[in-house]
Amino acid sequence: MEIYVVQQGDSVERISRVQNVRAEEIIYINQLVYPYTLAVGQALLIPAASWQENERPLAHILGYAYPFISPWVLSESLPDLTAIHVFSYGFTEDGQLVEPVLDDTWMIEASSSQGTRPVLTFTSIGPDGRFHSSLIQVLLESQSLQEKILWQLGAVMKDKGFQGLDIDFEYIPAEEKENFAGFVELARQVMNLFGYPVSVALAPKTSSDQKGLLYEGMDYGRLGQAANQVMLMTYEWGYTYGPPMAVAPLRMVRRVAEYALTEIPADRIILGVPNYGYDWPLPYERGTTKARTLGNVEAVHLAVSRGASIQFDEEAQSPYFHYLQDGVRHEVWFEDVRSYEAKFRLVQELNLKGVGFWQMMQLFRAGLLLARDRFHILKF
Repeated sequence: MEIYVVQQGDSVERISRVQNVRAEEIIYINQLVYPYTLAVGQALLIPAASWQENERPLAHILGYAYPFISPWVLSESLPDLTAIHVFSYGFTEDGQLVEPVLDDTWMIEASSSQGTRPVLTFTSIGPDGRFHSSLIQVLLESQSLQEKILWQLGAVMKDKGFQGLDIDFEYIPAEEKENFAGFVELARQVMNLFGYPVSVALAPKTSSDQKGLLYEGMDYGRLGQAANQVMLMTYEWGYTYGPPMAVAPLRMVRRVAEYALTEIPADRIILGVPNYGYDWPLPYERGTTKARTLGNVEAVHLAVSRGASIQFDEEAQSPYFHYLQDGVRHEVWFEDVRSYEAKFRLVQELNLKGVGFWQMMQLFRAGLLLARDRFHILKF
């Protein structure tokens, strides 16, 4: 697979002739919509000779998804995933699991049939659907509550057919740092007895003493020892209420990964990659402006519909564009195959275990096919 950037005057037919590739393949891979108009600066994935088998490192490719994912999107994604992390199971203060509102059994069955490991994602989300530091504190300060929760998780996993556990706690109080690592270690000891690997999601730290509620309760070194693998949440620099910028600028992604390597073995580290972007109305006003989330393919369709040219920030290794709607100027940052290529190369350079997509709710076919071309994806 090769990446081609659309130039002024290009069309699918012209690119098809020059690249000696059927137009139908270009349309399918890149999810183009009739009449197949292209945006200047749009990155297309073009079929070409794949990398040789010995040039493609073995990698774990995982993705997160809610039970309301489209069955079609899931079926398209599963062939290129090692694991699908079902999001999510929370809990109450008295230790009762809060299961997803919609049934997830169909996801588990579909995943297993494709050789993709279905993983239960356990979060600090309460019955109200929000992350809670208070819930974390209640759990981590009670050994009996931890044992009760782990027993319930094990029962659900066995009953439904899950094949792994992922722990995603956010806003961990600083004073609970050691207790959290202890809980993850206990979870691994218990779950590994039954053949279930345990992973833990880590906020994107760049130093051990990084300040902030997202970071102070996470000890990279201890958690890297406690779990079978870690997932670096290397995204959300550009976020809903923040100023317009890349969601996962490569410079920052690299800093997090390089710090993680000082604390955790490379073969336990999954690099998080966003499968979405944001659309900000301008001018940005702190505390007022709210960005809209959109998929990567949706972003390109928006650029095409507005006649916008797509730019590429070389430092961030991320695409962006501007457009005008109802007199309001907008700025959009998203991911494309160029930004994915940069992150995949970082995984290869640092010999990391693999890639984790947050999240899989909207299909980005070219991104998955690029991963298939650049890695030998582990299946079960």
